[in-house]
Amino acid sequence: MMTLLIFYLLLAVLVSFFCSVAEAVLLSVRPSYIAVLEAQGSRSAKKLKKLCNNLDRPLAAILTANTIAHTVGAAGVGAQAAVVFGNQYIGLTSAILTFLILIFSEIIPKTLGALYWRQLAAPFAILIAGLTQLLLPFVWLSEKLTRLLSRSGAGVHTFSRDEFEAMAQIGVDEGLLESKELKIVTNLMRLRQLSARDIMTPRPVVFSASEKMTVRGFFTAHSENAFSRIPVYAENEDDITGYVLKSDLLMAQARDEFDKSLLEFRRPFLMFLDVLDASSIFDRLIHGKNQIALVLDEYGTMQGIVTMEDVMETLIGLEIMDESDKVDDMQKLAHKRWRARMESMGINPDNLEKTKR
Repeated sequence: MMTLLIFYLLLAVLVSFFCSVAEAVLLSVRPSYIAVLEAQGSRSAKKLKKLCNNLDRPLAAILTANTIAHTVGAAGVGAQAAVVFGNQYIGLTSAILTFLILIFSEIIPKTLGALYWRQLAAPFAILIAGLTQLLLPFVWLSEKLTRLLSRSGAGVHTFSRDEFEAMAQIGVDEGLLESKELKIVTNLMRLRQLSARDIMTPRPVVFSASEKMTVRGFFTAHSENAFSRIPVYAENEDDITGYVLKSDLLMAQARDEFDKSLLEFRRPFLMFLDVLDASSIFDRLIHGKNQIALVLDEYGTMQGIVTMEDVMETLIGLEIMDESDKVDDMQKLAHKRWRARMESMGINPDNLEKTKR
């Protein structure tokens, strides 16, 4: 009699222990971890992916096995306890069984599964797959009921951008990522929220040259110019017609082609509306193999220029400067010049900014 009591007790505790570990491991496995296993050619990756892509099936099998173990174990322990100890101890036996199941079948196994899921994922993938096949009739019935209640999977949760940022922050908190890496991830996720107007070099501080100017005239007037791409205009600085590469002008100078005009070296501008998001700007610059583009408003008026450097500065959150750069933020410089111009005209720029807001 005592042997049967111990058997039912172990049945309830051990089977439930296994089910709790399996559940914790299965719910802890991340898609990114499975992708890493696939890249490494792990055999368990395929099984894990199949299980995680349809969690309802393995969870139904695990919960079914757990329920059977609890029910049979509790009934068996209660019946044998009545025989061995008498009916007066059934309540005490039930309390002890509940305590054992709580500690050894819930708290401890689920903690172990959540902590060591990486080490347990591969072996438990095989065990869970086998359990699912063993309890297939119950799994099938559970699937039918679940689909009926959830209307064919309506309202399935998807991974959001906010959750991605939160995971990156957790990575920093746990020492897996550096704060600079978090900044890049956060800026990358927010590129779509920024427009060309937010990242461009504004028109008032764009350096440009007349397309009629000769190579000699350019280097005479702008010998210290550090820009590698120079916008050129026809009649005035608002009439931008393209840009020239300074390297082309240097080559022309080396070939003694001093009298050639900048027009002969002009290249067409890629053009963006000022409302285009930074992510799209990055894609178009990459696919078009361009480093610079002209920014226009809805009326076709030039607003500024945007470069690949502007996008990268936005992404990493720092100004990219070399030894030839004298100004670290062209938008701030444009704003400073605008304020100075307004003050020279006797206009208070603060009042204008309040009106804009």
